[in-house]
Amino acid sequence: MPDLKLTLQRAILACTLAATGCAPQPRMAPRAAAGAADRAAHHSMDELPATAGPGFTVADVRFMQDMIGHHAQAMTMASMAPSRGASEGVLRLAQKIDISQRDEIEMMKRWLAERKQAVPVVEAHAHAMTMPGMLTAEQLAQLDAARGREFDRLFLTFMIRHHEGALQMAEGLFKSPGAGQDPDIFRFASDVDADQRDEILVMERLLDTLRD
Repeated sequence: MPDLKLTLQRAILACTLAATGCAPQPRMAPRAAAGAADRAAHHSMDELPATAGPGFTVADVRFMQDMIGHHAQAMTMASMAPSRGASEGVLRLAQKIDISQRDEIEMMKRWLAERKQAVPVVEAHAHAMTMPGMLTAEQLAQLDAARGREFDRLFLTFMIRHHEGALQMAEGLFKSPGAGQDPDIFRFASDVDADQRDEILVMERLLDTLRD
């Protein structure tokens, strides 16, 4: 990712942290509550073809294909914020998610295309896949209908769960034999883990302010 884009993303995250009045804390493990049920649901309704190749495994390909759909749903959630009375902190967070995940989707599509792997149609894949942390159609409708403080509460609650699902996906990649060795895959999965842990901290602090 270009240096300018990284600078923009970090600036937005820094502003969000400042708005909560807190500095980043040590990273935490994903919540256990998001664990077994989400892992059991990690499957596709219409799985795309995937093959291994020089320097990459089937698990690497699946990770990139699945993460495209996962990111697409996060962008759908983020796109709701401006028109639903979201608070300033949630709006900044939604903007960061949209910027970073939009660019990461393009990177993942390029990675797959360069290796002659099936590239998901983003919207169709997002709805066809059931992965860790993914919202159901009913939960998306609930978020869509919310406004103001209730939108903030649901957005943060659902997005924390969504991010925790991405952490599970990255963990699963690195546990798969031979996977995660391609330099682009390793860097991207490591960035997903680090960035989404940081954003979970921000979201938990924002959520805490709604309980005051």
